[in-house]
Amino acid sequence: MSDINLVNVDNELQKKQPRQILEYALDQFDNIAIAFSGAEDVVLIDLANKIKPKGFQVFCLDTGRLHPETYRFIEHVRAYYSVDIELLFPDAQAVEKLVREKGLFSFYADNHNECCGIRKIAPLKRKLLTVDAWVTGQRKDQSPSTRTGIPVIQNDANFSRPNETLTKFNPLANWSSEEVWTYIRALEVPYNELHDRGFISIGCEPCTRPVGPNQHEREGRWWWEEATKKECGLHANNIQKDQ
Repeated sequence: MSDINLVNVDNELQKKQPRQILEYALDQFDNIAIAFSGAEDVVLIDLANKIKPKGFQVFCLDTGRLHPETYRFIEHVRAYYSVDIELLFPDAQAVEKLVREKGLFSFYADNHNECCGIRKIAPLKRKLLTVDAWVTGQRKDQSPSTRTGIPVIQNDANFSRPNETLTKFNPLANWSSEEVWTYIRALEVPYNELHDRGFISIGCEPCTRPVGPNQHEREGRWWWEEATKKECGLHANNIQKDQ
C-alpha cells in the first residue's frame, strides 16, 4: 500500500468497529501477528479467534522480569483459546552485560530505555522481521502525551525490512478503557488477576505499580519519569509523530 492509499484506508477504518478492522487486517495479510501482553490484546485474540481461527500468530515479550501473575495469565490464554503463544526472549549476553556493568535496577538511576531496548525492542525487532503485518492493542486514550494521534493502520518504518514496509494495525485505537472492560466482562474473556489489585497498565514487575483514584492508567508505568517518556520504544513512531 502506498502512503496516500494508506491514509485513505485509515480514514475509512476509523469509522469501523474493532472487529471490522481486524477482519480487514486478517483478510489482507496471511503472515500477521498479534502482540499480546494485556487486557486489550486478549480482546484482539478473542476477536481474531472468532473471525479466523488459526489464521494468525500471537507473540509475547518475556523480558524475564514479568509478574508471576502475568505468566499465569499467558498460560491461561494459551489454554483457553488453544492458541500458540510464541514467547520472545532477550539476548542473554546483552542482559548479562547490562546487569554486570550497571546492576539490576539501573533504570531507576538513568532511564528505562536501555533496559527496554535489550529486553523488549531487540526481541520484538527480530520477530517483526519475519512478518508482513502486526496488530497491537494501542488506544488513543491510553496516553495523552504519546498516543492521541495513532491511526488504525500505518506503515511501521521503525521495524520494517529493507525495501519492504511493515504494516501495523491498531484496531482498538478509538475504544476507551471502559469499552475494553465491558467486552471482557460481557464475554467472560480471561484477564490478568493483577487488574483486580489496582494495576491497569501492566509491564515488568520493577517498573509497574497500581494506580490510585483519579490517576491515569499510564501513571503506574515508569512512575519516576515524566509523562512524555512513558513509552518503551515498541511504538516509537507515536512519539516521533506527536513531538
